[in-house]
Amino acid sequence: MKFAKALAVTTAFGLAVGSAHAADMANDLTLVSWGGAYQKSQQRAYTEPYMANNSGVNVVWDESSAEAVAKLRAMNEAGNVTWDLVDVVAADAIRLCDEGLAMEIDPDTDLAAAPDGTPASEDFGDLLVSDCFIPQIVYSTTFGYRTDLVGDTPPTDICAVFDLKAYPGKRALEKRPINNMEWALLCDGVAKDKVYDVLATAAGQEQALKKLDTIKDQTIWWSAGADTPQLLADGEIVMGSTYNGRLFSVIEEQKQPVAMLWDAQVFDLDGWIIPAGLPADRLARVKDFVKFATDTQRLADQAKYISYGPARASSAPLVGKHADLGIEMAPHMPTDPENAKNTFLYNYEFWADYRDDIDAKFQAWLAK
Repeated sequence: MKFAKALAVTTAFGLAVGSAHAADMANDLTLVSWGGAYQKSQQRAYTEPYMANNSGVNVVWDESSAEAVAKLRAMNEAGNVTWDLVDVVAADAIRLCDEGLAMEIDPDTDLAAAPDGTPASEDFGDLLVSDCFIPQIVYSTTFGYRTDLVGDTPPTDICAVFDLKAYPGKRALEKRPINNMEWALLCDGVAKDKVYDVLATAAGQEQALKKLDTIKDQTIWWSAGADTPQLLADGEIVMGSTYNGRLFSVIEEQKQPVAMLWDAQVFDLDGWIIPAGLPADRLARVKDFVKFATDTQRLADQAKYISYGPARASSAPLVGKHADLGIEMAPHMPTDPENAKNTFLYNYEFWADYRDDIDAKFQAWLAK
């Protein structure tokens, strides 16, 4: 890990974690996340206990994580970064780090050790995919379907999404190329271990878009993670993609006639980045909050409210029952063996390198 920059920034501000007094910290904290059930789980597991321990702190939420890269670029250009801590997927963290828009961190200084003293760098391990990334959860993007609209043979294969004859009706897909392009190639005969090789070529990108063309006029495109659960609950779609925790909410909490299609679920990581160049008092507050919010207990606590796996190894044994429903959460995690029989491994580096170009091509295709 390249920690020199992070250490230089910390030294310049004189605010290594644990050394700042409350009087040196800003009281306002603007957090950027995704809204919905996920953000509520962060509030209950992270911000509510933090505010209880730190009187006078005011947390403001902004639900702009889907647009984080573009907005941080614009803020940086204007010289006015108003966000303090931003929740992003790993590929976006890599991009923001590469562009100098996110601050590099030293896990063993900036994050708490495990209860047994294991350094954070070992506890998070391979999930520290960028020098600027602070992991929170392992989640998956997968499909939910209406159990009352799929007939007597519920879908078990990802390619049911492209089968309008067997499963007529509207679908919901995210309004971006990520995951959609991979699923399209898988269902057009590309071997799982060749998907990114094919997608790196112009011909492969056209192949994926051609496959998506087959369901384009039956697709509702979503931007917010809460969209697909609502569309499913309203019966407006037969099946749709979203984050597994959102589907857990609509199935277990709302008791809607919805089930999970785990096949070819795409594992991904979500976590925090600290915007580069924060003033000293804001940086001190952010680092104090991050050290608290990503410790072993807090990450385990989040799993009481949503079915995402905690990113620390030491948190996993602490995952128990849902705080309100009383059901065991382990079987609802994307990493559960029954759910992970056929997963697709998301390639962070690929999307960090190709995202802007493929995004432009995908949006042009959508506009046709």
